Order: sequence, then C-alpha cells, then structure tokens
Amino acid sequence: MATLNFDANNVDPSVGFDPIPAGKYLAVIVDSETKTTKSGTGEYLQLEFEVIEGDYKGRKLWARLNIKNPNADAVRMAQADLSAICRAVNVMTPSDSVELHNLPLTITVRCKKNQDDEMTNEIRGYGPREANTGSVAAKPTTPAPQGASDAPPWARK
Repeated sequence: MATLNFDANNVDPSVGFDPIPAGKYLAVIVDSETKTTKSGTGEYLQLEFEVIEGDYKGRKLWARLNIKNPNADAVRMAQADLSAICRAVNVMTPSDSVELHNLPLTITVRCKKNQDDEMTNEIRGYGPREANTGSVAAKPTTPAPQGASDAPPWARK
C-alpha cells in the first residue's frame, strides 16, 4: 500500500500511442544508456530518438545496439548501425554516447508485428539530415526538360 496525495481531475490521462507510419523522419538522439542483456551475457546501447519535424514531431523511438554479445553477428550489425549513426551526425570517434545527442539525422522507420501480434516501430536505417523528412509522403520529382537524356553530359550529342 502507498499513500497518495493525487487529484486525477487536475491531470490529463495518458493515452497509448499507435506506431507512426513507415518512412523517413528527421530525429535526434535525446538519451542513451548502456544496459546488460536479459541473459546477462552481454551489453547493449539503448538510444532514444525523438522526431523533431512534421506530423509526428515529439514522438519517441528506441534502438538497441548489441555492443557486447556472444553472437558475433549481433555485434557486427550493432557496430555497422553505430557507424551509420556516427557518419550521419558527423561524429566519427565518439568517446561517450552523449556526443551523439541532439544532432539531427534521418532515421528510416518501418512497422512490424511484435511477439504479441501488435504493430510496433523499428528503426531500420540512419542517414544524414535530409530536407523534407517528417512525413511519409513521397518526395516530389521534377520532370526532366523535354529532350533531356539520362546519359551524362559528355555522352550526349
């Protein structure tokens, strides 16, 4: 039992969040922490991302990078993701994960079903900041001028 001095009339109730649509979003890392794996045989770096633009501004997503794990493939994939993040924010040799915080990058998000058959988000890629992210709408393309060729300029006649 716990003593409470609380009035629910003064606080908006929490609401669940549906996953955001698959797409590319401008985000920043707002928190990071190293945690021990459930089995106790490794460690992962948990990164908390916040979308900073568009319809889903303020939404949070998380990524877990297996930085120490008996499974060499898990470590290799985590290192590749960390390398992509470092390149996206132009911090090539961080000595602490906090050096990656609050630097805009583009995250590629997909939707997948979890073990409870519920839709969730998963970050599947990291890249440098792009213009016009934050929405899943296709980027408009500019039609080529009439008579233009796909060939490079030096190969056109």
